[in-house]
Amino acid sequence: MTRAAVLFGAGQPLEICDVEVQPPKDHEITVRLAASGVCHSDLTAQNGTISSFPTPIVLGHEGAGVVIGTGKDVTAFAPGDHVVLASAPKCGQCFWCRRGQPTLCETIMHLASGGLLDDTPRFALDGAPVHQLCFTGTFSEVTVVPDIAAVKIPDDVPLGPASLLGCGVVTGYGAAVNTAGIQPGDSVVVIGCGGVGLSAIQGAKAKAAGQIIAIDRVTDKLDRARRFGATHAIGADEPDLVRQVRRLTERRGADVVIDATGSIAAMETMIGMTRRGGECVFVGMPAADATISLPVLRALIASQRTFRGCVYGAIDIQTDVPGMIAKYQRGELLLDEMVTRTLPLEEVNSALKNLTERVDMARSVIVF
Repeated sequence: MTRAAVLFGAGQPLEICDVEVQPPKDHEITVRLAASGVCHSDLTAQNGTISSFPTPIVLGHEGAGVVIGTGKDVTAFAPGDHVVLASAPKCGQCFWCRRGQPTLCETIMHLASGGLLDDTPRFALDGAPVHQLCFTGTFSEVTVVPDIAAVKIPDDVPLGPASLLGCGVVTGYGAAVNTAGIQPGDSVVVIGCGGVGLSAIQGAKAKAAGQIIAIDRVTDKLDRARRFGATHAIGADEPDLVRQVRRLTERRGADVVIDATGSIAAMETMIGMTRRGGECVFVGMPAADATISLPVLRALIASQRTFRGCVYGAIDIQTDVPGMIAKYQRGELLLDEMVTRTLPLEEVNSALKNLTERVDMARSVIVF
């Protein structure tokens, strides 16, 4: 048995329950969680914004912990290993993996089942299945995941900050480093300065951007963005954001604009912030049926702007996560500073509520 935060229906608060944990099957591992980040995607799963997952379901999808059991044919992990759990496994064999696009791996087709790669979960309550979000279900003291959804990390890396490498940090950092074509000296705008946006700012800094303009509604978040590498900050509620960005970029607009909010208004505004020939990178997740309106000739064809979607930072978890751990150990990637609140599992609903309010939060982390 393990304590877990379970969602029984869209829009309902999570309930703390004692759920059964089944043994790992082939190519699966059992992990005792030390920490789990609380991500905006957990909120959208709770309220059904992105899509409807089967319920009951254990939410949470970025975590870190210690391996306590392994299934058959697991060779990369052993009990005692410290791991980061990621919601974008790479099978290494499908069409997309072979083409160097691991975050489009065919394993993503199993996400909607609320189970693991065989479409069945490893949690149960009173004998009935309890699903798990994104192959992981990290709002639980113990979970079972596919071995390809875990990355081994050094034992001396704190598991609290490391948990953020399960989603938020890799998504934002990868958007800037892997997806956007940022060149040294470029001007970059990042809209939204939560965990993903701050990580995008760090990625832009790592790519030697000359100007990094942060935009957010919360003043304290803008102050934090400067500490993470932003050179300029603009309040999202200030008038005429496009004109302000153009004034800072010699009236051309930015070379790259990254949206980390998922707001349709922000996405439509970012186009005007982007110079002709520049890039718009869409990272934040809107509602599943959301659409944007734009003048195709002026915004796309005549301006030669590039629109790029970005899932999970376009990273390869088995190579990029260890690389980010090394940067963290060298002081080149801020993770401790991302954690603005730690809390017990019982306060998970409070953490989710904070994501809907204008509060100064980078990342809340559940500590088990």
